[in-house]
Amino acid sequence: MSGRALVCARLGGPEDLELADVPAPSPGPGEVVVAVSHVGLNFHDTLIIAGAHVVKPEPPFSPGSEYAGTVVAVGEGVTSVRAGDRVAGNEEYGCARDAVLVRADRVTVLPEHVSERQAAAILVAYSTAYHALVQRAGLRAGETLAVLGAAGGVGSAAVDVGNLLGARVIAGAATPERAESARRYGAHETFSYGGTSDAKAAIKELTGGAGADVVFDPVGGAVAEAAVRAVAWGGRYLVIGFASGGIPRVGLNIPLVKGSSVVGVFWGEFVRRDREVHERNLRQIFDWVAAGRLRHHVHDVRPLDQGPRALRELADGKVRGKLLLRAGRPAG
Repeated sequence: MSGRALVCARLGGPEDLELADVPAPSPGPGEVVVAVSHVGLNFHDTLIIAGAHVVKPEPPFSPGSEYAGTVVAVGEGVTSVRAGDRVAGNEEYGCARDAVLVRADRVTVLPEHVSERQAAAILVAYSTAYHALVQRAGLRAGETLAVLGAAGGVGSAAVDVGNLLGARVIAGAATPERAESARRYGAHETFSYGGTSDAKAAIKELTGGAGADVVFDPVGGAVAEAAVRAVAWGGRYLVIGFASGGIPRVGLNIPLVKGSSVVGVFWGEFVRRDREVHERNLRQIFDWVAAGRLRHHVHDVRPLDQGPRALRELADGKVRGKLLLRAGRPAG
C-alpha cells in the first residue's frame, strides 16, 4: 500500500511543493505508524521549505511539524501506545502526509474530550506560548503582556494563554484590522505597528508609560528594537521567531538600562530535553480544552493537495488563527 505526501523536492516557495505517492511506512523497534487525519501548519514551515530556518533538512522531505491521527501499527518493544489509540505529536518537519513513522515516546495519547482536529490546531502554538510564558517568562497574574503578531497562530495562542494566566493582554499586529481580531482570544487592548516607532509608542501609551512586563515577539525584524524599548523595568522580552524575515540586532545597552531580560524560546529543543515538563504543559492545555476555556480559532481546514496554496496564504500573512490540512485518502 502507499499513501500521499506533500514533498519538497527542491528548496523554494510553496508553489514548488509536489503531492506524491510514497510507500507505506513500517515500524521498527520503538516506533509507531500513525494514520494522519489533520496536519497543523505553522509559519516556520514556509521557512524550512525555503532553506531559511535553523532546521535545514536535505530534500526531498515533507513540511508540517504537528499532526493528529490514529496509531495503526506498533514496533517491537512499544508498550506506551497501542493500535487504535488516538494520538498527536510534533516533529521538526515531515508530517504533511497520510501516514507518519515516529518514535513511540514522541506521541501523546489524546484524552476523550480532545478531538484530533483540536489537537492539531493547538499542539505547537499553544505549547510554545505556554512554555514561553510560564517556564521562560514566569508571567504572573496582574502583569501586562504585549503580544506582537497577535493575529497569527502562535501570537493568538499567546493572547489566549496570557489571558488565562491572569495577565492584562495588549495585542499588536501589522494592521488595525488584524490587531482588533485578537480580541476574540481575550485581548484587553489592541494596537498596530506600521513602523519601528509605533510599537514602542503604543505599548507605552497603553501601559501609562510603564511599559509591558513581558513582550512576546514572533515577528522580529524592524519592530523588534521598538518592542525591546517598550519593556518595563525588570521586564522580559521573549524571542519567539522572525516571521518578518529579518533577524534584529538590538543594542545590549537597552536591557542594561532597563534591568530587563532578553529570553530565547526554542520550544522544539525544550520538548526534546524535558519531555516530562512538556507533557505536564499539555495536560494543562487539554484541561482548558475540556473546560471550554480555550478560544483557539481554526482559520480553515484544507485537503492535503491544497497544501501549497495554504502555505502561500500563511507566508503572505492572510491567515488569522490556525490553518490545518486534512490528510487521509477521501472515502469512495
